Amino acid sequence: MVKKQKDKPDIVAVAKAAGVSISTVSRSFNHPELLKATTRKKIDRAVQELGYIRNRAAQVMHGKRSGTIGLVVPTIDNAIFAELIQSFSDTLDQRGFTMLIASHGFDLEREYLMLRKFLEHRVDGLAVIGLEHSEAAYQLFEQQGIPVVAIWNYSHRARLPCVGVENAEAGRLAARHILDLGHRDIGLIFPDPTGNDRAHDRLNGALWEFAKENIEIPQDWRLEAPYSIAEAKRACLSLLEKPATPSAILCGNDIIAQGVLYAAKQFGARIPEDLSIMGIGDFKGSGEIEPSLSTIRIPAKRIGMLAAENIADRVAGTSTSHSATKCDVRLLARNSTTVPKRERT
Repeated sequence: MVKKQKDKPDIVAVAKAAGVSISTVSRSFNHPELLKATTRKKIDRAVQELGYIRNRAAQVMHGKRSGTIGLVVPTIDNAIFAELIQSFSDTLDQRGFTMLIASHGFDLEREYLMLRKFLEHRVDGLAVIGLEHSEAAYQLFEQQGIPVVAIWNYSHRARLPCVGVENAEAGRLAARHILDLGHRDIGLIFPDPTGNDRAHDRLNGALWEFAKENIEIPQDWRLEAPYSIAEAKRACLSLLEKPATPSAILCGNDIIAQGVLYAAKQFGARIPEDLSIMGIGDFKGSGEIEPSLSTIRIPAKRIGMLAAENIADRVAGTSTSHSATKCDVRLLARNSTTVPKRERT
């Protein structure tokens, strides 16, 4: 049983136990990358043995950094941002920062409130998903003068430094893959684009590509579903029950595509012989489900890493760059898409 100490250990005790200076202990917390691995291990061992906890609140009161970055995401309820969040957190940890996370449920007014709460806790920087935010949020960023980075979406016209992809390009690539296979009877299942610029841009990119081929998607083949396998499955079943059905369905992301895949199987449609299914994202497991999902690869890990480096450098004062960083998307043609029946006969 660990014996409770009467007096809480301080940084002096840690330095003495580790055999290093107080400034070295401080540096191990604030700039661990500047120390040798052996030195960090000695300090970590002393911290653990003594049960030392540094007083962040006191540091902030004295004008020092809190060592925290606030990340506000639309949802943590599924795999959409899992890889991104993990990569962002891991990279921040390597730079001596801790990530705080909150979700707003695709509600931009709630996002603004979450951002205010993070600022009340004196975070050193903020990260948000996408480029669509309330005017109140943009005003808050400008008023506070705190480093902010927008993740997932890229635009050279962005009001914030950003790291991400052109989601319209992802939509165009997905649509072009289906068109190149020969499909002309195409259904769409996307989330509500309100407050979701990822979905908005992908949908518009796909529609632009279809318009180039003079293809107009029937209104009753354009359905909405949230990022939910169950809801996407229900939406797809309602589409497959219609007298006329598409030969391919383009989905707003891989989660929706998985729901469509399950609906097709329940309906008795063979994939891809009877119905081709196209996703966007390439989330974990998309290549392992049966049949494996054709999709557009969005490099979530790389985006998370670059975004974390961006915000960490700006907080540390080693960079003042407000540039936009674009990451490439690419087509992964797997087993859920093929040429339509009429092209095979």
